[in-house]
Amino acid sequence: MRKLIILFTVTFLYAQTGTGTLSPVVTYWKTLTQEEKEIFLFSYLTQVYETHSELKNSVGYDGITEWYYTNRAEMVYGIFDQLELVRISEIVKWVDEFYSHGEYANRPFIESLEFAYRFAEASGKNMWEKYENLKYDKIKPRKE
Repeated sequence: MRKLIILFTVTFLYAQTGTGTLSPVVTYWKTLTQEEKEIFLFSYLTQVYETHSELKNSVGYDGITEWYYTNRAEMVYGIFDQLELVRISEIVKWVDEFYSHGEYANRPFIESLEFAYRFAEASGKNMWEKYENLKYDKIKPRKE
Protein backbone atom coordinates (compact mmCIF):
# COMPACT_ATOMS: atom_id res chain seq x y z
CA MET A 1 0.00 0.00 0.00
CA ARG A 2 2.84 2.41 0.84
CA LYS A 3 4.47 1.80 -2.53
CA LEU A 4 1.15 2.58 -4.24
CA ILE A 5 0.90 5.89 -2.36
CA ILE A 6 4.48 6.77 -3.28
CA LEU A 7 3.87 5.83 -6.92
CA PHE A 8 0.68 7.93 -7.00
CA THR A 9 2.47 10.92 -5.49
CA VAL A 10 5.42 10.72 -7.87
CA THR A 11 3.03 10.36 -10.82
CA PHE A 12 1.02 13.34 -9.59
CA LEU A 13 4.15 15.46 -9.30
CA TYR A 14 5.11 14.71 -12.89
CA ALA A 15 1.62 15.02 -14.33
CA GLN A 16 1.70 17.38 -17.26
CA THR A 17 -0.15 17.39 -20.54
CA GLY A 18 1.01 18.35 -24.02
CA THR A 19 2.01 21.81 -25.16
CA GLY A 20 -0.78 24.34 -25.56
CA THR A 21 -3.18 22.79 -23.08
CA LEU A 22 -3.55 23.34 -19.39
CA SER A 23 -2.11 20.86 -16.95
CA PRO A 24 -4.84 19.20 -14.86
CA VAL A 25 -3.27 20.61 -11.69
CA VAL A 26 -3.28 24.14 -13.11
CA THR A 27 -6.86 23.75 -14.32
CA TYR A 28 -7.89 22.59 -10.86
CA TRP A 29 -5.92 25.40 -9.19
CA LYS A 30 -7.73 28.03 -11.26
CA THR A 31 -11.15 26.75 -10.14
CA LEU A 32 -10.40 27.14 -6.43
CA THR A 33 -11.32 30.03 -4.15
CA GLN A 34 -8.60 31.82 -2.18
CA GLU A 35 -9.31 29.73 0.93
CA GLU A 36 -9.37 26.49 -1.06
CA LYS A 37 -6.03 27.40 -2.67
CA GLU A 38 -4.50 27.86 0.78
CA ILE A 39 -5.82 24.45 1.85
CA PHE A 40 -4.61 22.82 -1.38
CA LEU A 41 -1.17 24.39 -1.04
CA PHE A 42 -0.77 23.36 2.58
CA SER A 43 -1.96 19.83 1.70
CA TYR A 44 0.53 19.67 -1.17
CA LEU A 45 3.39 20.78 1.05
CA THR A 46 2.38 18.28 3.71
CA GLN A 47 2.15 15.47 1.14
CA VAL A 48 5.69 16.17 -0.11
CA TYR A 49 6.96 16.16 3.49
CA GLU A 50 5.15 12.89 4.28
CA THR A 51 6.36 11.25 1.06
CA HIS A 52 9.95 12.20 1.85
CA SER A 53 9.59 10.84 5.39
CA GLU A 54 8.09 7.60 4.06
CA LEU A 55 10.90 7.22 1.53
CA LYS A 56 13.50 7.66 4.28
CA ASN A 57 11.78 5.03 6.42
CA SER A 58 11.11 2.49 3.67
CA VAL A 59 14.11 2.68 1.30
CA GLY A 60 16.71 4.67 3.22
CA TYR A 61 18.62 7.76 2.17
CA ASP A 62 20.03 6.72 -1.21
CA GLY A 63 18.65 6.71 -4.75
CA ILE A 64 15.10 7.95 -5.04
CA THR A 65 15.08 9.44 -1.56
CA GLU A 66 18.07 11.62 -2.37
CA TRP A 67 16.56 12.62 -5.72
CA TYR A 68 13.19 13.38 -4.09
CA TYR A 69 14.83 15.54 -1.45
CA THR A 70 16.89 17.50 -3.98
CA ASN A 71 14.05 17.99 -6.48
CA ARG A 72 11.00 18.35 -4.23
CA ALA A 73 11.40 18.19 -0.48
CA GLU A 74 14.28 20.64 0.00
CA MET A 75 12.26 23.54 -1.43
CA VAL A 76 9.14 22.48 0.47
CA TYR A 77 11.12 22.52 3.71
CA GLY A 78 12.26 26.03 2.77
CA ILE A 79 8.65 27.10 2.22
CA PHE A 80 7.67 25.66 5.62
CA ASP A 81 10.48 27.73 7.16
CA GLN A 82 9.21 30.83 5.32
CA LEU A 83 5.71 30.34 6.79
CA GLU A 84 7.07 31.80 10.03
CA LEU A 85 7.59 35.10 8.16
CA VAL A 86 5.20 34.91 5.22
CA ARG A 87 1.54 33.98 5.30
CA ILE A 88 0.42 31.09 3.14
CA SER A 89 -1.97 33.54 1.42
CA GLU A 90 1.09 35.41 0.11
CA ILE A 91 2.54 32.20 -1.35
CA VAL A 92 -0.85 31.61 -3.02
CA LYS A 93 -0.69 35.15 -4.45
CA TRP A 94 2.69 34.40 -6.06
CA VAL A 95 1.47 31.08 -7.47
CA ASP A 96 -1.49 32.95 -8.98
CA GLU A 97 0.91 35.52 -10.41
CA PHE A 98 2.98 32.77 -12.01
CA TYR A 99 -0.04 31.19 -13.68
CA SER A 100 -1.47 34.55 -14.79
CA HIS A 101 1.16 34.67 -17.53
CA GLY A 102 0.12 32.64 -20.57
CA GLU A 103 3.56 31.22 -21.25
CA TYR A 104 3.52 29.56 -17.81
CA ALA A 105 -0.05 28.24 -18.00
CA ASN A 106 1.06 24.65 -18.52
CA ARG A 107 4.13 24.58 -16.30
CA PRO A 108 4.24 22.01 -13.50
CA PHE A 109 2.97 23.09 -10.10
CA ILE A 110 6.43 22.68 -8.57
CA GLU A 111 7.72 25.46 -10.85
CA SER A 112 5.03 27.81 -9.59
CA LEU A 113 6.14 27.00 -6.05
CA GLU A 114 9.77 27.75 -6.93
CA PHE A 115 8.65 31.12 -8.30
CA ALA A 116 6.50 31.81 -5.23
CA TYR A 117 9.30 30.80 -2.87
CA ARG A 118 11.83 33.08 -4.54
CA PHE A 119 9.48 36.08 -4.52
CA ALA A 120 8.27 35.50 -0.98
CA GLU A 121 11.89 35.31 0.16
CA ALA A 122 13.04 38.42 -1.77
CA SER A 123 13.18 41.82 -0.16
CA GLY A 124 10.98 44.60 -1.48
CA LYS A 125 7.52 45.97 -0.84
CA ASN A 126 5.99 45.29 -4.24
CA MET A 127 6.51 42.98 -7.17
CA TRP A 128 8.69 45.44 -9.08
CA GLU A 129 11.10 45.92 -6.16
CA LYS A 130 11.23 42.17 -5.58
CA TYR A 131 11.90 41.59 -9.28
CA GLU A 132 14.69 44.16 -9.35
CA ASN A 133 16.29 42.69 -6.23
CA LEU A 134 16.13 39.18 -7.66
CA LYS A 135 17.33 40.32 -11.06
CA TYR A 136 20.42 41.98 -9.68
CA ASP A 137 21.05 39.46 -6.88
CA LYS A 138 20.40 42.08 -4.25
CA ILE A 139 18.23 39.93 -2.04
CA LYS A 140 18.55 41.38 1.42
CA PRO A 141 17.26 39.94 4.65
CA ARG A 142 14.02 41.45 5.84
CA LYS A 143 14.25 43.96 8.65
CA GLU A 144 12.18 42.89 11.59
